[in-house]
Amino acid sequence: MARTKGLGDPIGVFDSGVGGLTVLREITRLLPAENTIYLGDTARVPYGTRSASTIRRYALQTAGFLVSRGVKMLVVACNTSAAVALPTLRKGFPGLPVLGVTEPGAKAAAAATTGGRVGVIGTEGTIRSGAYEKAILRHRPGTHIIARPCPLFVSLAEEGWVEGEVARLTARTYLVPLREEGIDTLVLGCTHYPLLKGTIRKVMGHKVRLIDSAEETARAVRDELERTGLASGLRRRSRHRFFVTDLPAKFRDIGRRFLDAPIGRAYQVDM
Repeated sequence: MARTKGLGDPIGVFDSGVGGLTVLREITRLLPAENTIYLGDTARVPYGTRSASTIRRYALQTAGFLVSRGVKMLVVACNTSAAVALPTLRKGFPGLPVLGVTEPGAKAAAAATTGGRVGVIGTEGTIRSGAYEKAILRHRPGTHIIARPCPLFVSLAEEGWVEGEVARLTARTYLVPLREEGIDTLVLGCTHYPLLKGTIRKVMGHKVRLIDSAEETARAVRDELERTGLASGLRRRSRHRFFVTDLPAKFRDIGRRFLDAPIGRAYQVDM
């Protein structure tokens, strides 16, 4: 890129909606000195039902907005976009580090499994893409992978129904078959799912290792910033800005549960 990136420049994070805020939450916890800009493409959510060409176009538009705000790194906090559009984004913004949520979670799962039996749960679009399976097999060939879509988890997370009878029964319906398959590691392949981690843990039991892609992505961001020499050395309070493509009120209301902090203000932009 022609523009020289500065250590104080923000990390750009985007998702089709609010789920990517779990990734942002882990980034801000692990890297409190970093400034961030988050863009939720709430007017066009969900991406999982779109064609690959449409997803790539949306990803280029949202990433382009963040790049225009001077970010030093792009984090694709949307499993669908990461599965489909990552090569397009890296080609479209050469010289800018671009990280997705799929690879860190897959790498951690490959390292964590002891018996080579890994479960992957995600939205229908993510599971259909096979992105996690391909990435896990790159890191650990021969791994037996069982993937299952859990679409209702998204609604439960957004409604705040992450515990109680409804969440427990839904989780049992989705997850008991995976448990009976004898998996020893389970990848939470959707950024909404960390909110249900407690319920998922109760169903799967403590012998199954849960891989939180949001946590793993934050670690990958830290490692990349250190590798490229772009980690912030600032001691002043970091700044976090939020943008959406639809009305901000609902984003702020739902988003505070995902971010585990209030969202003071979000600005609406037109792609």
